[in-house]
Amino acid sequence: MMAPFHQPEAILCTPRQRKISASVTLSALSHAVAEQQGAVILGGNDTSGWMNGWTIWGVRPREVFECGLEETNPFTKLHRHINRYRSLRDDMDFPCPFVGGWIGFFSYDLGRAIEPIAPLADDDLRTPLIRLAFYDRIIAYDHNDKIYWLVALELSDDSVSATEKLKELTTLIKGAESKTSLSFYDHERRKDTNDTFENFPCNMTASDYFRSIDHIQQHIYDGDIYQINFSQRFSCPFSALPIDLFDWQNRYNPSPFSAFLHADKLVIVSASPELFLSVRHGRITTRPIKGTRRRYDSGPDAEKINCVNFRDLVESEKEQAELNMIVDLERNDLARICVPGTRRVMKPRTIEEYPTVFHALATIEGELACIHSDTWLCDILKATFPGGSITGAPKIRAMELIETLEPTRRGVYTGSIGWIGLDRSLCLNIAIRTIFIKNQTAYVQTGGGIVADSDPAAEYEETLTKARALLEGITVVEKTAMQRQDRKRRVCNAGKSIPHSKRSKMMRK
Repeated sequence: MMAPFHQPEAILCTPRQRKISASVTLSALSHAVAEQQGAVILGGNDTSGWMNGWTIWGVRPREVFECGLEETNPFTKLHRHINRYRSLRDDMDFPCPFVGGWIGFFSYDLGRAIEPIAPLADDDLRTPLIRLAFYDRIIAYDHNDKIYWLVALELSDDSVSATEKLKELTTLIKGAESKTSLSFYDHERRKDTNDTFENFPCNMTASDYFRSIDHIQQHIYDGDIYQINFSQRFSCPFSALPIDLFDWQNRYNPSPFSAFLHADKLVIVSASPELFLSVRHGRITTRPIKGTRRRYDSGPDAEKINCVNFRDLVESEKEQAELNMIVDLERNDLARICVPGTRRVMKPRTIEEYPTVFHALATIEGELACIHSDTWLCDILKATFPGGSITGAPKIRAMELIETLEPTRRGVYTGSIGWIGLDRSLCLNIAIRTIFIKNQTAYVQTGGGIVADSDPAAEYEETLTKARALLEGITVVEKTAMQRQDRKRRVCNAGKSIPHSKRSKMMRK
């Protein structure tokens, strides 16, 4: 049973769902939703791992909860806001596991509210520590059964009924059906993107990167740390539509935990392959990724090269040791919030294939001891955030070194994006392979785990491998947007060159 309602301001929620017959494509619906205020999308491609195969579209959130960088105790505010909404249903046995609630992100820098890390890196992007929006109306797509669902909440203090909200969603999805093809890919995908990096300034030089690796390995040799995740950040001007970039990633770089968030002046386009945390029916799951090799989806000898890279990742003792350390770290984190004796490595080291990379990962689960407490979410975050796969081991010392070596704060990068439900369930990714767009500038940050026997040149190349598909998408989408604008100008100028009288006759015809 859920905890009793003891907050006088609690808003009671009754979820309603309706199956709908719709022929709209995922891409068309995503573009229609992106035109709405407060648009969010979790998934959007057939590899979606959200809730084991769902895509969620949210529009017009009821409220936004944001914690700025100056907030001294963000968890107090988070606790208060999360507990304002209570479900009137305990069973929540609906086809779609997410029936409304909070969607947003936790910045990597929220970790400073858990452990005192001295602020040394430049906070140039000023990203909020927490930004969550409450959605009382969503569209959901079941990729397994190929069915759309409309979901709305009946709220105790709302003048708009759930029935009216469902009608609004029906209008939105029917409008998206009438949209013409949104394909802007009038190009062949570039097969070699090595030259892409020349167009993307980085927050450190290659020399800076290698000096930092030397510094990290000296700390390892001194016994100060075992592993650290070190990253660099690329950037470039970006004036195209962010939803086109999301569409491109879902087409050419589909990832299980992709996401699109329009958060006022900040837009996030994530192609993350990594699950940070999933909580369902009182069980918590984490799936850390450690180990990457490049994968080619086409080109000469692609299959042969991929076989070599796959085997190299399988047999790499260095990569195996990396993952083993992080599995131990994650098990220790879960021990703080799980029933003793329930933690298990459910799936040991496994190699998974993605369009541009191979990844090694493991799956750890446990039974939550705090699930019936009002502080359940804060307890989970304080015990596990940020994820060990993108910090290092020991975690606190790794975060301290990251602060001294990386010149800019990470912001959304390696934080978490996802949803928090009314039934004390959640699903959060690790915000890697994630583009954040602010003030018409796109930022891409990638990194890798550094251990004692890391080859600095190989580690540097790994960061480029991870960034390649994101940078390629930015390049192509920006170029295509400029070509569109040029075509419009030519058409407009051609129309102006026609005499007014003749142009009027043409328009009448």
